[in-house]
Amino acid sequence: MNRTGQVVKVGIADLNVVKPPSVIRTSGLGSCVGVILYDESAKVAGLVHIMLPDSSLAKADIRNDAKFADTGIPALIHALQNHGARPVRLKAKIAGGAQMFQFKSGSDLMKIGPRNVTAVKEQLKKARIPVIAEDTGGSSGRTIEFDPSTIELHIRTVNKGEQIM
Repeated sequence: MNRTGQVVKVGIADLNVVKPPSVIRTSGLGSCVGVILYDESAKVAGLVHIMLPDSSLAKADIRNDAKFADTGIPALIHALQNHGARPVRLKAKIAGGAQMFQFKSGSDLMKIGPRNVTAVKEQLKKARIPVIAEDTGGSSGRTIEFDPSTIELHIRTVNKGEQIM
């Protein structure tokens, strides 16, 4: 992973924005989905760590927008605009959405990872943001790091090593 510049860490149900030479990283992507949005021309990138597909699942009146696909992606777009990005130039790279546990019931309700991936893709389609690369599904956790100067996404998957997209 990155050896230069500052590493901005994004926690679970969190988001942040970086410009070079900084890079942005999140760990602990199991069923969660890491969504990288970037504007190559403005040299700015953001990352949101999506935990759940839909904000209607929120149990409290006080809600964390970064936690949900339907609120986190618009919040990240807004944050990127505040740093000079133009929505028409945004592109996406996504990773995560694993099915970390096997359930006997087979209920779709328990398949949070695949539901997160579907919800993220729906939101990106709605925002007209193309998905340039993805590493989703499976049953292993991931750590991702994005460098806005090279637009490379480094993905480290448990028991599978690292790949660059």
